[in-house]
Amino acid sequence: MATVPALQKPTAAPASAPAARTRRGRRKYWHLYAAISPFYLLFLGFGLIPVGFSLYVSLHRWDGLGPMEWAGLSQYRYLLGDSDFWGSVGNTVVIWALATFPMVLLAMVTAVMLNSAVRFKNVYRFAYFLPNVTSVVAVAIIFGSVFSTNFGLVNALSQAVGLDQVAWLNTPWGIKVAIATLMTWQWTGYNAIIFLAGLQTIPGELYEAARMDGAGPVQTFFRITLPMMRPVLLFVLVVSTVTGLQSFSEPQVLLQTTANDSTFSGGPGHAGRTMVLYFFQQTFDNNDFGYGAAVAWGIFLVVILFSIVNWRLVQRRGED
Repeated sequence: MATVPALQKPTAAPASAPAARTRRGRRKYWHLYAAISPFYLLFLGFGLIPVGFSLYVSLHRWDGLGPMEWAGLSQYRYLLGDSDFWGSVGNTVVIWALATFPMVLLAMVTAVMLNSAVRFKNVYRFAYFLPNVTSVVAVAIIFGSVFSTNFGLVNALSQAVGLDQVAWLNTPWGIKVAIATLMTWQWTGYNAIIFLAGLQTIPGELYEAARMDGAGPVQTFFRITLPMMRPVLLFVLVVSTVTGLQSFSEPQVLLQTTANDSTFSGGPGHAGRTMVLYFFQQTFDNNDFGYGAAVAWGIFLVVILFSIVNWRLVQRRGED
């Protein structure tokens, strides 16, 4: 009786074969990796390493020159009870709210007007975008003159209509309104261009169908434009939150002539001292680099928290 030969299992490929193919692929495309390496090297040198070093510094007491002294989490515990830090957080949030919501509304209206314009579209876009590329220092100096108590344009217009003068740069709410107005003027055009790009992606057939059904401009805006613009609106809100909560140049330059004890004091009563101003004050005025690093990480957590809240609010409205 003939014996059936035993089936032989196919020999498995050597375990080193995938690794060898990977090495050959790397040698084949080394020039491509070399072409993109500058970005990653710069990001490593000026991004990841400084971030990691700031976290290391926040755990030490350091004046920037002498030896570091281990502090552990004591500086973070002090930060949680620091009334000056939380005061700067409150100032920043108020200024951000006063600037962001009017800015988003004005940017949306401006974008709708630009989208419906027939002539000189490029001229309008350049004009609205120009404030964003103008030096913040120069703009802050001009706004300091505009909001001046005795010779400012705002008080001149107020007196022309029978209102009293307001010491904009010497009262807590006046300081916040002045800074918020500057930020609104600076970022409205930039966000209007972003909204305009989103408006131009909406199919025109939707508006034609809405007009045929008898929908007016208001219904068209809330039923078509706003829902279709939700991703763009989310982007604008998140970017505005990140930039608004990190405001520094605007209050620092606008209030430098009214600061008494420090370049980064934020004006009378510290009403314009934002979180980043407080960080600079602790780091460079007090030479406390360790606590300044802890403040910087506190600012990071506040910005992340507000960005998540904005993202969740917009997403929830989209689900509804």
